[in-house]
Amino acid sequence: MRTWRPRPLDDGAKFFILYQKVEYFDLKICGLSRKLPLIRVGKNTRIASFSILGDVELTDCLADEIAKRLKKIKFDYLVGPEVKVLPLIHGVAKRLGHKRFVICRKSIKPYMISPVKLEPLSHFPKHIKPLVLNGSDSKLLKNKKIVVIDDVISTGVTMRMIAYLMKKLDAKVITYFAALKQGEQFDEIKNLTYLGELPIFRS
Repeated sequence: MRTWRPRPLDDGAKFFILYQKVEYFDLKICGLSRKLPLIRVGKNTRIASFSILGDVELTDCLADEIAKRLKKIKFDYLVGPEVKVLPLIHGVAKRLGHKRFVICRKSIKPYMISPVKLEPLSHFPKHIKPLVLNGSDSKLLKNKKIVVIDDVISTGVTMRMIAYLMKKLDAKVITYFAALKQGEQFDEIKNLTYLGELPIFRS
C-alpha cells in the first residue's frame, strides 16, 4: 500500500514523502549482506531491487573480485550500459590499470559527435532502451577485444544488444560479467560469469 503525505516547508513550498509497506530479500555476496526491497513488476511478480549506486563498500568488493578474475584474460576495453554499473566498471578498470572504459548511453547526448545508435527490436521487452555510443568511442573500440560488464543480468537482451553493436564495430566480445544473475535469460549467453543470483518472486 502506498500513501503520499505532504510536508509543508517554512517558505510555503511543499514536498511529499511516499510511504509504503516494503518486504526485503537478504542478499549475501562477496562476504557482505544487503537488504534489497522487493518491488512489483507484474500482477503476480516481484523482484529484489539491486543498486550499487552510493554503496562504496559493496562496489569495491565486487570490483576486487571481478578484476581478480579478469587479470588472466587479454582484452582491450571494458564496456557496459548506463547507468547503475558505471561505478563498478570504473573500479574494475582502475584495478586493471586501464585508462579508458566505455559506457553505452540510452539516448543521443548534446556532447556527442557522430554518434552510433542501435534501436531494440520491436519484440523486445518494453523496458529495453536504445544503445548509443559517441563517435569517438565507436572508433576507439573498432577491431578491439571487449569485456562486457553489467550489475544485473535478467533477460540478457541488453548484453546481446551490446554484443551486436560491438560486432558492427568489428570489435570482439571475449566474455561477459555481471554482479548478479536474476531469473532466466531468453537465450543462453556463453562465457557469462556472475558472482551471485537473485530469485524472482511469484504469487
